[in-house]
Amino acid sequence: MSDSVAAHLGTNIRTLREARGLTQQQIATLAGVPRPTWATLESGAANPTLNVLIKVAAALQVRVEELIGPPRASARLYRADELPVRQRGAVEVRKLLPEPIPGLDIERLALPPGAHMSGVPHTPGTREYLTCERGAVELSAAGNTWRLGPGELVVFRGDQKHGYKNPGRSPCVAYSVVAFAPG
Repeated sequence: MSDSVAAHLGTNIRTLREARGLTQQQIATLAGVPRPTWATLESGAANPTLNVLIKVAAALQVRVEELIGPPRASARLYRADELPVRQRGAVEVRKLLPEPIPGLDIERLALPPGAHMSGVPHTPGTREYLTCERGAVELSAAGNTWRLGPGELVVFRGDQKHGYKNPGRSPCVAYSVVAFAPG
């Protein structure tokens, strides 16, 4: 194992353990490894077997890649111009997740007065959550129409034809959360 990977491993394991509020003894017990082994891992001086890495990753509930990769910053600010934005007709659609999270998509929809947009049916079993922040948004799905005001939410099957519309005279802002079906 290269020195930088071992150092990453040590830093990541210590950071993840501390974030969970566990002692070395507690997490070593959860992982099924001796506490001295855990201490050596955190020191950055270890060259663990794949079996030990898998046990450590399972105990910390992360992927092995997260253990050996460069440490992540505890926080990162994304400026508005760094987030993906696309136009669907008059509607501005902004992604709110800068890094993909498997099975989840969150978007901000800005609809000018009278604007409308067709949604794309997702894979079978997908659920979609639509909430209105400002103005009013109309959702049409499966032959039904719901008009949402600020703070209101509708949950619907995202695997069917659906569309969004601003029926009002002022701009509308809504958020769509898509929870994709597993598999």
